[in-house]
Amino acid sequence: MDFSNAARELYGVEPGEFVAARTRLVRRAKDEGDAALARRIGGLRRPTTSAWAVNLLARSAADDLGRLLDVGDGLRAAWSSGGGLGDLEQRRARLVGGLLRAAESLAADAGHPVRDQALREVEDTLQAATVDAGIAAEVRAGTLARPRSHTGFVPAGFPMAPDAGKPRAEPAKKEKERKGPKGAPAEKTGEPERRGRRDKGRARERAGARADTLRERAAEAERELAGRREAAADARDAAERASAEVGRLRRALERAVADRDAAVRKAERAEQARDRAAEAARRARRKAPDARAADGNADGDADEEADGNAGRDAHGR
Repeated sequence: MDFSNAARELYGVEPGEFVAARTRLVRRAKDEGDAALARRIGGLRRPTTSAWAVNLLARSAADDLGRLLDVGDGLRAAWSSGGGLGDLEQRRARLVGGLLRAAESLAADAGHPVRDQALREVEDTLQAATVDAGIAAEVRAGTLARPRSHTGFVPAGFPMAPDAGKPRAEPAKKEKERKGPKGAPAEKTGEPERRGRRDKGRARERAGARADTLRERAAEAERELAGRREAAADARDAAERASAEVGRLRRALERAVADRDAAVRKAERAEQARDRAAEAARRARRKAPDARAADGNADGDADEEADGNAGRDAHGR
């Protein structure tokens, strides 16, 4: 057993079985003499419902998930090269929709239906996996403990297909406005329009920066919420273990009290038997002189009777 195999096995179980499975794997690692591996496994956290649903997809809908991640590879390549995105965005939308339906079905079949909030987190994770290669690797591994979202920079409009460098045809009216009266140079009469475009571009950049900031704050809030949920889950696990330990100690105490009471009763009976034996010994010691005196008298009477019998016998002769 190594860490990656243990993590994949652990994150494949249902949420309610996670703690027991983690305990079993930790014990197995300790039995195999690998304390470091046991500590790493013990540090794995129970997944949120949405993360568990994504892990389900990695196991039970791996082909469709793989196709989505391949589309993500294509999107990132097009983004980096500045090339056209073609139908990649449409394919991504279709695949994400299908995977969301699959996640709902798989989770319901497993007895843990996903609610609206969890389903949105699943969608955010799948979308983020098409933008961020690191998140894609986590999703493919199927060992998520919490949902993911992409908070880094994304070009404006990504992943919508660009114009692929085609010149935009301007209406005749716009062309006339650019030329100005009596064929005035376009550079002069078009300057306000260019400034307007620059201003709009700067405004879009500022709006994009604000949106990135807001997305980052939202992601941070989600991470904090996920951390608090994990902490609450760990606290519940600790409370369950403490309750079980209290029950075990209570039963042990009850057995110890019963054993003590039995020992006390046995000691009392032994003391009573000892006292009876001592009394019997005292009575025997008190009766011993009388018994010896009785034995002596009996011996004297027997001697006298024997002497009398001998005299009578001699007289008769």
